[in-house]
Amino acid sequence: MSEWFASLVVRFAALGPCGVALFICLYIVASVTMAPAFVLTFAAGALYGLWRGTLIVYVGAVLGSSAVYALASPLAQSRWFRRVDRDPRVAAVRRAIAEEGTWVMFLLRLSPLVPFVLLNYALALSGVRYVHFLTASLGMIPTIVLYVYYGKVAGDVAELAAGVAPPRGPEYYVLLVLGLIATIIATSLVTRAAKKAMASQARG
Repeated sequence: MSEWFASLVVRFAALGPCGVALFICLYIVASVTMAPAFVLTFAAGALYGLWRGTLIVYVGAVLGSSAVYALASPLAQSRWFRRVDRDPRVAAVRRAIAEEGTWVMFLLRLSPLVPFVLLNYALALSGVRYVHFLTASLGMIPTIVLYVYYGKVAGDVAELAAGVAPPRGPEYYVLLVLGLIATIIATSLVTRAAKKAMASQARG
């Protein structure tokens, strides 16, 4: 499977602009199906270099997350989800994320600890507005740049596809620590807003 994947991605690179479009389409599919998109991020660095690879991945990630939003956000208003929303804790968390909006989502996007593909669905189902969802995608850039860079350093798509981890320097651990801090802040903001929402609901 890894050899097939590697040959497919390398073939894309040989197709020029058409190959870039196909690579982005593959990234969108990975986002929607919750496949490990980070492998594609590494591969972009190996195939396209740092800055071109970063741009290609960012476009693919934004379009992929937008596709997830289009598919998942209507479910937030579905009958089944309204049943889940009857739990005051669930409703409070959803309301808290929606109220805190862009800032919380941006912090969560900064964190490499929160899987990109899972976060797409979690945020889309929380009922946030698309404009906030889209703006917060800027938070993906530091992680994308770092992973594309490591893919460029590794330079071997076949090894990356086989799951061989590229070398990680101190900048990776710096981003990891900053991501952890961002996650803690985001969680704290959501928890505080959720408690306020529950208290307000109890008074009402």
